[in-house]
Amino acid sequence: MTAATADLSARVLAWAERRLPALTRLRRAESLPTRLDRRRIYVLPSGFGLLFGLLLFVMLVGALNYGNNAAVLLTCVLAGAAGASLFVGFRGMSGLVLARAQGDETHAGDPLQVRLRFEPGARARAGLRLRHRDLDVAFALPANAPADVALMIEDTRRGWQRIGRVRVWTDYPLGLFRIWSWLNPDAEFLVYPALERPAPPLPAGAGRIGEQAAAGASEEHAGLRDYRPSDPTRLIAWKASVRHDSLLVRDIEHRSGEALTLDHAALRGMDGEARIRRLAAWVVEAETAQRACTLRLPGESIGPGLGAEHRRACLRALALMPGHGDAA
Repeated sequence: MTAATADLSARVLAWAERRLPALTRLRRAESLPTRLDRRRIYVLPSGFGLLFGLLLFVMLVGALNYGNNAAVLLTCVLAGAAGASLFVGFRGMSGLVLARAQGDETHAGDPLQVRLRFEPGARARAGLRLRHRDLDVAFALPANAPADVALMIEDTRRGWQRIGRVRVWTDYPLGLFRIWSWLNPDAEFLVYPALERPAPPLPAGAGRIGEQAAAGASEEHAGLRDYRPSDPTRLIAWKASVRHDSLLVRDIEHRSGEALTLDHAALRGMDGEARIRRLAAWVVEAETAQRACTLRLPGESIGPGLGAEHRRACLRALALMPGHGDAA
């Protein structure tokens, strides 16, 4: 499709949305699952389809003018194929179900990958496309085989983010008709704060952090608890695990002394967003270094803790903090 044809198609679709209220009624978010039915599927001829229709008209006029029955028959066959292609494309859209939408963890400024789960039902779906802003993703679905389609959202900010309206469309099988519908899933994805790069070293804790980082050297300095998948293998108490017939680890979260403290109020002289970016970077760095930490925010304290769940809890609290622009 040429640029001029694509521009003409976009203008026709925009005009249709302005003039036909039925096309704009789907601007509000909808709960999932969402099923496409005939009341919300729209059809317009493509640029190629308009040219093809003009060609058929010229062929028909010429065939009738010269009384050429073979040419009339050929014109009717081509017109019948064009009409059949419309119903084939419509069937590929009708009954399609958007079951759920899931987003991966990401930080502000980085792309957010959203996976849309489509269920085709008992009918195979070929030649489908998703359009979100400037991104166009092609996909096909075998019969009775739900699949995820990934969308990348580039413009991300910390906090809850919606993907907005997504257009699912097709010009299958002959490209003569543009068949589309709108999806507006009621799904929000939490975008974590951007990380300060490069971030300064972790602050010194108020307790014996050096002893905490070396946890595992002896069992008398740490309690034992059941193993969690997020625990590093160096903390596993092998001798105690053999005695108890279960996998145990040394609990550095309950050792004597305080954990590493990341205090929002201690970052004086920085504006609110800069503080949030630095604290987020420190939370990620503390988990990488396997150092238990406590995050102190205005009116809230999280921890001490260590592991993926603690990291997510800290980043969530930072992501949902109100914006501040003044230095303190």
